[in-house]
Amino acid sequence: RLTDVTGVQTCALPIYLTFLWDECPRCFYLKVARKFSRPGSPFPSIFNKIDGLMKNYFEGRSTADLHPDLPPGVVKFGERWVQSQAIELPGHESSCYLVGKFDTVVQFEDGSYGVVDFKTSQPRPTHQAFYGRQLHAYSWALENPAPGKFSLQPISRLGLLVVEPVDLQQIDGRIAYLGDVTWQEIPRDDNTFLAFLGQVLALLDQPEPPAPGEKCEYCRYREEARQRGD
Repeated sequence: RLTDVTGVQTCALPIYLTFLWDECPRCFYLKVARKFSRPGSPFPSIFNKIDGLMKNYFEGRSTADLHPDLPPGVVKFGERWVQSQAIELPGHESSCYLVGKFDTVVQFEDGSYGVVDFKTSQPRPTHQAFYGRQLHAYSWALENPAPGKFSLQPISRLGLLVVEPVDLQQIDGRIAYLGDVTWQEIPRDDNTFLAFLGQVLALLDQPEPPAPGEKCEYCRYREEARQRGD
């Protein structure tokens, strides 16, 4: 969550910097500035379950077990909340800070760290920019923590461990899914990330909600309900 330290709320959890931001600027604004949330969870619970199994399986293992493209090291931390110091951007009245819970952090033998997100999906080139916002938010918070909050530095690698189910086996009456594993490196670019935060703040600085996204079913439903007087 990004929230103004003076009391004016300005941004959202890193997860909202991906899906909700891209889907509908109005829903994003209402969620963050007005505390008006969409109903239900943004993800089917089964994907949360799969991600949790992967986190538990890899914790404490070598980075070579995670993926051979990673430098030598160990999977060190799983699922921890982080919060950044206040971020002040030129041209905006509001300051903000980042709050979120990362999937996994690995520690490399050179003393640096890598932030890893687990995804059950097909690997796509668009994942870099889309999920990169979330990984940059975690990295920024780890390297620029609020007083007393969890911190690590330097963060030298960001990436997605993408598992695509491709086959299954039956073992002793149980089904085991087999998946292809892809490491998708996310290039670290803090300048681009801060420029993106500037776009977010520009939206949230507006006194009224923006127009809904063209394909937002939630906004369409709300508008139809208002017209019917529901």
